[in-house]
Amino acid sequence: MLKKGSENNLTTHVLEFDSFPVSFNSLNLFFISDIHRRIISKKLIEQLRNHTDIIIIGGDLIESGVPLERVRQNIKQLKDIAPIAPIYFVFGNNDYEVGKENLEKVLKDCGVVCLNNSSVTLTSNLGENVILLGVEDMSKDRDRLDLALMNSSQGFKILVSHNPDIYEKISNEDQISLILSGHTHGGQIRILGLGMYKKGGLHLLKKAMMLISNGYGTTLVPLRLGAPAEAHFIQLKKKPSE
Repeated sequence: MLKKGSENNLTTHVLEFDSFPVSFNSLNLFFISDIHRRIISKKLIEQLRNHTDIIIIGGDLIESGVPLERVRQNIKQLKDIAPIAPIYFVFGNNDYEVGKENLEKVLKDCGVVCLNNSSVTLTSNLGENVILLGVEDMSKDRDRLDLALMNSSQGFKILVSHNPDIYEKISNEDQISLILSGHTHGGQIRILGLGMYKKGGLHLLKKAMMLISNGYGTTLVPLRLGAPAEAHFIQLKKKPSE
């Protein structure tokens, strides 16, 4: 169980959407959540080097008792994936334990963009858009999807929320195609297939496709069983016409 808690599994997803803008050809994302106390392994980084356009941290980068210097160390590791790839971050519930302003300062110094109920737009040479939306953690009602959507342009929308329960707050009118979440650790320790939460995975739901990660780190105890530690390489493409 201790060994399972320190694995470096990279789960690959090739996702095709009718609404993905063809002028992007494809867009390669690296998504990692729930790092907590871990130091990102070079074994994981080597699997991704020079194949990634965008890096996304889905919350719980840190927790109480972890030095902020470890954040700097982990961001440095992520930059080794692709030095020019932008890095985006959303807050998880444990990130607030070290002080929001303290963490934001470190991330800003490292060149990481915090998506605090806000959005960024990526535009192709032909003027088509991919919009990355990010909300703060849902604990204590910090999330404001309405603000993230307010200034977003038209295009293919990806929503990053640490807590997958954000799905209950979106509507079809929001036109969100993909949601990236973590938080649950896939139950972390599953006995006879049962755990406190469902095992992570990709879900094709009515309002959007949702990826819920098992997460890279652990909480409370550094152990896993039946919910392998993971990070994700996601390739987005236009769905071929039939």
